Amino acid sequence: MESNELKQILAVAQTWLTPAYDEQTRAEVQRMIDAPDKTELIDSFYRTLEFGTGGLRGIMGAGTNRMNKYIVAQATQGFANYLLKVHEQNGFTNLKRNRLAVVVGHDCRNNGRLFAETVANIFSANGIKVFLFESLRPTPEISFAIRHLNCQAGVNVTASHNPKEYNGYKAYWEDGSQVLQPHDKGIIDEVNKVKIEDVKWNANKDLIEIIGGEIDYDFMQAVKTVMVDPDVIQKQKDLNIVYTPLHGAGRQIVPLCLRSWGFQNIHVVPEQMVIDGNFPTVISPNPENSEAMTMGMNMGTKINADLVIASDPDADRLAIVCRNEKKEWIIINGNQTNIMFNYYIITNKLKLKQLQPNDYIVKTIVTSELIKKIADKYNVKMYDEYTGFKWIAYRIRVNECKARYIGGGEESFGYLAYDKVRDKCSPSAICLICEIAAYAKENGMTLYEYLLNIYKEIGFQVETTINVVRPGKTGAEEIAQMMTNYRNNPPKEIAGSKVVLMKDFQLLEQKDLASGQTTAIDMPAKSNVLQFYTEDGLKVSVRPSGTEPKIKFYCEIPEQMASSQEYAQATERAQKRVEAIKKSLGI
Repeated sequence: MESNELKQILAVAQTWLTPAYDEQTRAEVQRMIDAPDKTELIDSFYRTLEFGTGGLRGIMGAGTNRMNKYIVAQATQGFANYLLKVHEQNGFTNLKRNRLAVVVGHDCRNNGRLFAETVANIFSANGIKVFLFESLRPTPEISFAIRHLNCQAGVNVTASHNPKEYNGYKAYWEDGSQVLQPHDKGIIDEVNKVKIEDVKWNANKDLIEIIGGEIDYDFMQAVKTVMVDPDVIQKQKDLNIVYTPLHGAGRQIVPLCLRSWGFQNIHVVPEQMVIDGNFPTVISPNPENSEAMTMGMNMGTKINADLVIASDPDADRLAIVCRNEKKEWIIINGNQTNIMFNYYIITNKLKLKQLQPNDYIVKTIVTSELIKKIADKYNVKMYDEYTGFKWIAYRIRVNECKARYIGGGEESFGYLAYDKVRDKCSPSAICLICEIAAYAKENGMTLYEYLLNIYKEIGFQVETTINVVRPGKTGAEEIAQMMTNYRNNPPKEIAGSKVVLMKDFQLLEQKDLASGQTTAIDMPAKSNVLQFYTEDGLKVSVRPSGTEPKIKFYCEIPEQMASSQEYAQATERAQKRVEAIKKSLGI
């Protein structure tokens, strides 16, 4: 690093040695300044955390690029300033009570309660009413409560499925969705103006109301509206279900929701019901990682369960393990989950005469194109939106009072089947996948066989994601350079097939690489995503993560299958092709 840049970082770090920061923080910063190796200091102070697709998220510790109570406090002061500014401009005429109000929650992560109480204290010190959950709650319940309590905003302290070193800050707007443009930029502008001495620390306790069970009940009632066919649940109420919250916020609400739907044979993994931000029973609390499902599968084997389900620490995502025709455990990926949800909702609503002409579904641009095939076959409108559930919420908001949302999701294990929540919702998705499993069982199938039948009807491809991790400042620079290289010098072929189309969502244009013809892409904003399509139907999407130090390559590989044996063979062929994709893209 250039000496001038290091000097600037040292100057910022030294401002954290003043009495505005507590003794423990000052000692941690001093240790980094004194260390011969300045890598930790640089990574902790080279930037200030910014809102990405999920708000603030980072490793906990001292520094501007770390999650700590001071960054949380400055973000909240800026958020409060922005809320007051926006609503002062229209004279507070759109408020449904006589003052601004927000919901504040947190999950199981270390420092979660400290950060949530810090958020609540600062909002209240700014004269804003706060509804603070009494203890950890799922992310979707925070979203629900914002709408239910007629609030103007909300904050959930969570780092979702990230490793234990992380925590985060999800900012929500009045519709219960994560903050979108222009509000996200507006909040950041206000946050960037806030100095530590500007933070109003002295809470107004009269403005902080603790909430809990009453919202849980109303949330559970809302989750029940997702149910498609109560009769099939009644017939298969003894479906043998294993559930694990992975130490997180689903531990109470998910089993309660399942029972309220009528399922009576629910088992939980006791070791993972313990609230613990260190996640001692897993390497990573990410249900996308098969290792996180090991204890659940072991329990499922002992009790001969039909399926094993997990939610992540903030209970917005779900993961599913079910049995194949040989009674072996099969892990279902996020694309497959979304395929089953959309197919079941559309076909069964059609069968039960519940489907309406203006119904629509939503997926993200990196989620399986097979969902589009399902929608097209059954004449249901489908929208493609950017990655991040705030964009699915955006589509719901745009279509409000014009069309009926019946489901939407993304490949990263998230789904939402109703509009009373505006974020991923594992409690409702878990209940719905159990209904689908009950339907399959009632019709002589496992959930896995139900999926294979969808493939036989719609078509088949293998979806896989390649994650390239590049941590720290140098990693961020490397990822940025990779995107520049792909944009300026797109690959001519991928895995032996000629690239025929490139979509650039930063430029909002797509280019036919044979003719050179360029056409516009209709999207609500720009996004740093590239997509490449080849002659043989391969699709590769390239996107830097907004919340983690990685760049992601989403691959959709066309294949053929007509039986479970062919499925296994086709999947094996596709996985071999992944190596050729990596080689073509230089990763």
